[in-house]
Amino acid sequence: MSKDKVIVGMSGGVDSSVAAALLKEEGYQVIGVTMKIWDGGTISKEGAHHACYGPGEEEDIKDAQKVAEILGIPFYIFDLKQEYKTFVLDYFSNEYLSGRTPNPCVVCNRKVKFNALVERARANGIKFDYFATGHYAQLEYSKKWNRYLLKKGKDLKKDQSYFLYSLSQEQLGHTLFPLGDYIKEEVRKIARDSGLGINNKPESQDFITGGYSFLFDKVTRSGPILNKQGKVLGRHQGIPFYTIGQRKGLGISNGERLYVTAIDPERNAIVVGTKEDLLGDKLIASNLNWIAIEKLEKPIKVKAKIRYLHKEAEVEVIPLDKEKIYVKFREPQMAITPGQAIVFYDGDIVVGGGVIEKWI
Repeated sequence: MSKDKVIVGMSGGVDSSVAAALLKEEGYQVIGVTMKIWDGGTISKEGAHHACYGPGEEEDIKDAQKVAEILGIPFYIFDLKQEYKTFVLDYFSNEYLSGRTPNPCVVCNRKVKFNALVERARANGIKFDYFATGHYAQLEYSKKWNRYLLKKGKDLKKDQSYFLYSLSQEQLGHTLFPLGDYIKEEVRKIARDSGLGINNKPESQDFITGGYSFLFDKVTRSGPILNKQGKVLGRHQGIPFYTIGQRKGLGISNGERLYVTAIDPERNAIVVGTKEDLLGDKLIASNLNWIAIEKLEKPIKVKAKIRYLHKEAEVEVIPLDKEKIYVKFREPQMAITPGQAIVFYDGDIVVGGGVIEKWI
């Protein structure tokens, strides 16, 4: 008997292509789906790398279509430009203009890939039981807790559980991550051995091809760069082009290295200081999503990542109310950045996460 039907989000890259191949090999009825998100607008070509959003989309869709033909599976393309603009680009712009550093991948997963794309497929009459992607993460159902658990992928260098922390139990319950138990080298070998023709294709290196400056061309204005005493040291080109911890591109000379330590949108100012000024051991987070637990009712001790490449650090998480938590690190951390995701781990299990509001 044939297994359940599964739609696979195919980007034209190695990972999602191999995910589709593995599921077909396991006996699933596989259907490939992809989304068009680029609106065709002008994008900077400076230092352009392959990215999720940009003119390389057409080539990616063709690659996905070729893989679907090789695998002998149906393939559908859905136009999600408006959804992507609303949920990702507008959010991205608003966060930077508010002096925060957004995480577009987290929002794209929750609202576009695992929601809008799935719903569009369903609205077009495609019947399926699961949605699958090429993310390096694992899922497990806990009978004890009656919950779906999100876990790190086997390949810790490629693990993408950080970007998936905001998925709901409903979404996780209808999701498959075929690559969770593989390392990248194995995935490329499967692509090569399967004759998919994309085993040497480079990965997307950026969110937007050529950078995101075009989003702010008409809405940014120059302002002062201040030290913590309020002295003007120089001028910035617009607050969306700066993030906490940034050292390069400040355009100011000083006797010691200076870093962005705060962004003040009300004064349209960038505040700089020393590396020591970036250290903090407490923060407030909101927009919470819990996976391993239903809700946080008492303090817990876990490990946390305050950005994707951050080394996990020991923390105590204390509930303040239904919307916010207080996080105390055992050791001071460098460049805690408002707007970024903080994700909590118990071993390889994602306990949950939220968005950093401020550091203390």
